[in-house]
Amino acid sequence: MHRWSFEAIGTPWHIDTAAEPSAALRATITDTIRRFDEDWSRFRDDSLVSRLGRAGGGVPAPADTTAMLDAYRALSAATDGAVNPLVGGALEALGYDSALTLRPGEPRPAPPDWTRMLRWTASELTLDGTAVIDVGALGKGRLVDVVTGLLAGLGGLVVVDGSGDLRVRGGAQRVALEHPYDPRRAIGVVEVADAALCASAVNRRAWGDGLHHVLDARTGLPVRRWAATWAVAEEAMQADAVATALFFDGGADLAAQWGVHWVRMTTDGRVQRSRGWEGELFT
Repeated sequence: MHRWSFEAIGTPWHIDTAAEPSAALRATITDTIRRFDEDWSRFRDDSLVSRLGRAGGGVPAPADTTAMLDAYRALSAATDGAVNPLVGGALEALGYDSALTLRPGEPRPAPPDWTRMLRWTASELTLDGTAVIDVGALGKGRLVDVVTGLLAGLGGLVVVDGSGDLRVRGGAQRVALEHPYDPRRAIGVVEVADAALCASAVNRRAWGDGLHHVLDARTGLPVRRWAATWAVAEEAMQADAVATALFFDGGADLAAQWGVHWVRMTTDGRVQRSRGWEGELFT
């Protein structure tokens, strides 16, 4: 296997392939990731969403707009508004801002009427007023899918691992489910075969006294009941979206509608799994 490791959108990535990708293909992947970051990163002052958030109005829609925001609409409906792409302001209020100050202020709920403020078509993205767009609930999964698609011409096994969001094509990989409170341990294992596995946990991107990146958009506060989630789906964006939704009421129902299998762990160590979960659990 050939391994290509690099940093992208603020996290380590690894791409393992049976056939070595050409220099031209690597350049195409690098450019695609760069453009995604330039469009969607709220940590860049020059990104499209940062410029749109400061001024409002309309801009040409990036290629991923319809796929991601249509999925956000489903996520928001399933979780009664707990998941919202305008949650960026709530994250900034708690210190998880573009400068990573990590100095929390007063909680700030996201705008509940986000589908009126934020509108999209295949050609235009429009924001009425000012707000901070954050696509973290599913954006990395979307990018994993896009990169996997660019590798479609390579034969044999392909594994794209975006640091917690992983997609396997042309074979299978056995993956451990990392314990959210002890990275040396796993709570189980699952075989991912021509599918995607995405995970989310409150110990990642955590700071301050009990603060972390998984917020309830309705309150602007971190979730407290669930510590970690894992979801297996055909595509990484779908798995990533469900891994986020599972922190809230309605997430399991959305997973059932989409045919996604999952495991989640409470902050006091109890574990739930969906019917059809084929992995092994140790607890």
